[in-house]
Amino acid sequence: MRALISEGTTITTSERLEPAGLRTIRRLMLLLLLVAMIGTATDLMLLDHHEDFWQMVPLGVIALGVAAAAAAARGRRAAVALMRVVMGLFVVAGLLGIALHYLGNREFQHEMDPGLQGWSLFVKVVTAKAPPALAPAAMIQIGLLGLLFTYQHPALRRTESERSGA
Repeated sequence: MRALISEGTTITTSERLEPAGLRTIRRLMLLLLLVAMIGTATDLMLLDHHEDFWQMVPLGVIALGVAAAAAAARGRRAAVALMRVVMGLFVVAGLLGIALHYLGNREFQHEMDPGLQGWSLFVKVVTAKAPPALAPAAMIQIGLLGLLFTYQHPALRRTESERSGA
């Protein structure tokens, strides 16, 4: 929707709702988000992180994230709302990945030294190189950055008529 401001000058509805500086920061966050998703996907592919279903989960979520980010770039309400859902999936996938990496490392450490337990076991598990137990935290960071992009997004603001129920 466009509104005539002065002779020959128009601005979009979203421009009226968000200052230009904030809009620029939001666009830069979206660019950073895309770079992080593409970089993470590249890293996972180079590491052959696609051998079974659970290893494919982050790649699938990243594909959804790239599509959602591209749609949200247009600033439509449904796309920004979808972006929130997909970024929530990033956080869940990251937490699940940390749990799976931790359990895999713990099992391996128990095979190597069955007497290992407590703090010593925990330290060995989280510092193991393969699989790195905390690597999936990158998915959490991406999800949080995407949620930050949607925070108070002008497309999600309700108009006066929506607030009054008209």
